[in-house]
Amino acid sequence: KYTKFSISYYWINSLGQKTSIYHRSENVDIPSGKENETATISYNHRIMPLQTTSSTGTYYCDVKWNDIQIMGKGVFVLARGTGYVETSYGWEVLVTLTALLAVLSITATALLLWKRKAMSCPQQVLCPRRNQVNILRQKVETQPPSASTPPSPPVYD
Repeated sequence: KYTKFSISYYWINSLGQKTSIYHRSENVDIPSGKENETATISYNHRIMPLQTTSSTGTYYCDVKWNDIQIMGKGVFVLARGTGYVETSYGWEVLVTLTALLAVLSITATALLLWKRKAMSCPQQVLCPRRNQVNILRQKVETQPPSASTPPSPPVYD
């Protein structure tokens, strides 16, 4: 009774439509002395490379005897157009960050040097030396404040 059966392979797409892939009928001879024993036979089926991304779905196989049908659990297959492409932005980020930091460092150094040069005393103006600042401070501190005008701030301020 169970020596004649058929095997079917099919897939069900995301819309629930069933598409047959392959079908074959089997007639297995039972060796003498093995008539009432359980036997397991493996059948492999290779699916050719999927042509389009519309081949995405769950693939099944089932076996039918006269009055019994057993269906497999199914295997979900995701078909993609380009396949898996590993994206790695590590080097690009590192080079970009290094270049950005270098530009900022050079710009900051240039600004500091420019500001230092701009803050130095021009040659036409006589800049007080340390001793002259102390002498000016002593003069300001020894003068009594006048009642009519507010005191001027010290030179060193």
